Amino acid sequence: MKKNTKINLLLLLAVVALAVLPLALGLGDHKEEPFTGADGEAETAITEIEPDYQPWFSPLYEPPSGEIESALFSLQAALGAGVLAYYFGLRRGRRQGERQARERDAEESTAEGA
Repeated sequence: MKKNTKINLLLLLAVVALAVLPLALGLGDHKEEPFTGADGEAETAITEIEPDYQPWFSPLYEPPSGEIESALFSLQAALGAGVLAYYFGLRRGRRQGERQARERDAEESTAEGA
């Protein structure tokens, strides 16, 4: 097995462990909504420390439900992943094209020299 394949498998295993372990170990069972985002946790902590706290800004758009908010967040993540995948694919394609052009030029120069 190649070194890169081993590294990729270990990284995949780590990602799966990070996703499954909190569920398997029951982390967050003591909470009413165990897997809310960091924003909700921060809001709870701030209101406990300073009950009269008033936010500086209000959201531009407040989704009507948590499901729609999750869907918009997922859409944002998917678009970001798509942009990154496009960028990395474009870079790889350009590198491969440059390598093929160098190999072709090297073959042509050896054929002309013979």
